[in-house]
Amino acid sequence: MLEHAVLRVGTGDEEAFEASARQALPIIESAPGCHGAEFRRQVEDPSVYLLLVRWDSVGAHLAFRDTDLYAAWRELTHPFYVGALDVTHFHEPIER
Repeated sequence: MLEHAVLRVGTGDEEAFEASARQALPIIESAPGCHGAEFRRQVEDPSVYLLLVRWDSVGAHLAFRDTDLYAAWRELTHPFYVGALDVTHFHEPIER
């Protein structure tokens, strides 16, 4: 399962957010059921980021939210967010 989150950070906070995000990625990647995560910065609007996280299931993602790991993740990432997060989940790729 792929988690997809569109994140907006405060204008001018991009560099600080990216430094904090680099520290946060190993935290989420150490969570049970996580198989990797990445942030991508949008070309058209440099204050918008895409977070992609591979999970075993939506349940694994939701279970992460009840852990100390999530508290550490949140402390590093959430102070930079402006507005509501747009988080959705996607099935595995359609086979060719």
